Amino acid sequence: MADSRERIRGPPRDGREGFTSPRQVLRRLMLLSEGRQYREAATVVGRLGPSVLRSVVAELPMDILIEALPHSTYLLESFFNRLNTVIPNPKPEVPSEAIMWHLVKLFSNPHESGLRQRCTKLAQAIGTWQPSLRDALMARRKQLDQAIEGLGVHGLTADHSGSLISLHIALKNELQRHIETYKTAIHKLEELSTVTVNPDPAQSSHQRLLAISHGDIQQRLIDNKTLLTMLDKPALKQLSQLLENLSQRVQNDKEVLFCVGQIRRIDTSANTEERPAAGLLMNYSRGCEAVLGLMGPLSAPSSPTSNGCGSGSDGYHSDSDTDETNSELVRQYGVMYSKNRIDTLDSLNSLPQLKHAHQLKAKILFSIIVLAFRACHGLKERKVLEVRRTLHVLDANDDATAALDRAVRQNLKDTADRFPMGDVERQVANQVLSTLHEYPCLEACIPLIHYISDCVRLAWKMTNQTVPYYLDTDFTLGLLQPEKHERYPISEKRSDIIRAFLWPALIQNGRCVYKAIVAT
Repeated sequence: MADSRERIRGPPRDGREGFTSPRQVLRRLMLLSEGRQYREAATVVGRLGPSVLRSVVAELPMDILIEALPHSTYLLESFFNRLNTVIPNPKPEVPSEAIMWHLVKLFSNPHESGLRQRCTKLAQAIGTWQPSLRDALMARRKQLDQAIEGLGVHGLTADHSGSLISLHIALKNELQRHIETYKTAIHKLEELSTVTVNPDPAQSSHQRLLAISHGDIQQRLIDNKTLLTMLDKPALKQLSQLLENLSQRVQNDKEVLFCVGQIRRIDTSANTEERPAAGLLMNYSRGCEAVLGLMGPLSAPSSPTSNGCGSGSDGYHSDSDTDETNSELVRQYGVMYSKNRIDTLDSLNSLPQLKHAHQLKAKILFSIIVLAFRACHGLKERKVLEVRRTLHVLDANDDATAALDRAVRQNLKDTADRFPMGDVERQVANQVLSTLHEYPCLEACIPLIHYISDCVRLAWKMTNQTVPYYLDTDFTLGLLQPEKHERYPISEKRSDIIRAFLWPALIQNGRCVYKAIVAT
C-alpha cells in the first residue's frame, strides 16, 4: 500500500525528476487519473517536451478523461496549453471536438455554479488549438434556434375568408372547393356551343377562324368568360399557399428531428423520447452559447474609432476598405430612415384609407425593415445548409466543412449586389399585406413596393458582411437608453418613457452602430 501511494505521489518540487520515456509518462498519468489526482497529472504534462507529448497524446485514452469532465478539466487544460505552446504543425490528432460537445452537454443541463469558472481556460485553450470549432458551435446554435423557431409555425392558418383554422381543415375545405368547382366546370365544358368547341379540327383552321361571324364571336366570348369566372376565383388560389405552408412544416419537423438526433449522439443519456423537443433544443442552444462565451472572441486587430453609436466605422477591423464599406452601409441605413422612409410615408399619406392612420403607417414602415433583416438572415443560413446538404456534409464539423461554410458566406458577400432577391421581397410584401388585408390599397402602392425592395436589398448586403449586422429586436416600451436610443425630435422632451419605435437600432459585433429612433 505504501508503495502504491509512493507511485501516485507527484514528483519532487525541486524539479530534478524528469520524464523522457513516453511509456513512463503514460503510466504515471494513468495512475494519477485513476486516483483522480488531475492537478498532479497536469503538472506532469506541463513539463513534457514536444516528442514525448506527441506520443502521450496519441496513446492516452482521452475518452476516459472526457467522461470525467468537469473533474478532469485541469489535466485537459494542461494538455491543450502545452500543445498550443510546443507543438508546431502538423498538429496531432486530438479529440478536441468531442471535448467541446461534452462541455456543451454539461452546460445544457442543470449544473453547479462553479462550472463556468472551472471550464473557462479549457474552452479558451481548445478554441486556440482548433479555431474552426467556433464556427461549428455557431452553426449548431443557429441550427438549433431555427429548429426551435420552426416548432412555432404549426399553429392556426387563415382560410380564404380570413378565419383562423387548422391547416389540415383548411386544406380539406380548399380541396373540396376545388372539386366542386372542377365538377361544375367539366359540366359547363360539356354544354359549350359548337362555336366555342368543335371536335372537327377543320373547323379550327385559320381560314375558318377568320370567317366567324359577329354573333359567333359574341357566343364564344360568353362561353370563355363563364369558364374563366368559374375557375379564376381568388378563393381557389389559396391551395398553393397552403401547400407551401405544409411543405415548410414538413421541413421544419425534419430539422427538429435532425437536431434531436444530433443531441442523442452527443448525450446518450438524454431522454429524447420523453422530454419536450423545444426544451431539449433550447437547453443545448444555451449550452452552445455558454461554451462560445467561454472561448471568447476571435482575436482581431482593432482600429481607434469613436465609442458612441453613429454612422461611422464599426471599429473592429483595421483594413481601410472594410471600414469604408461598413461606414457606407451604416450611412445607407441612415438614409433609408431619413429619406426612403419619409418618401414612402408621403405616398401612404396620399391614400384615403390611411389618411388618418398615422400610427399604422409608421408601424408598417418599421415592420418592413425588421422583416427584411429577419428574412435575409434566414435566407443566408438556408443557403449555407443547402450547400452542406448537396455535398452530404450536413452533420460534419471538421476543418474542411468549416472552410466550405466560410467559402459559401464569402461568395454570398461577394455576390450580394446581384443576388436575386425577388422571392424575399415577395415574402416580406405578403407578410405585410396579408396582415393588413382590410387595406387593399396597399397592394397598388408602388412606392411601398419599392421601399420593400430597397429594405430587402440593403438588409441582404448588411447581413452578408464578414461581421454581419443585426437589428436590436428588444422593442420593449421601457425607459429610453441613451446608448442605443435616440429621441424623435418632436417627442415629449420631459419624458423618458418610450411610446413607440420608429426605426430599429443597428448592431454589429454586439456594438450599437446606429441608434434606434423612438418616440417618447
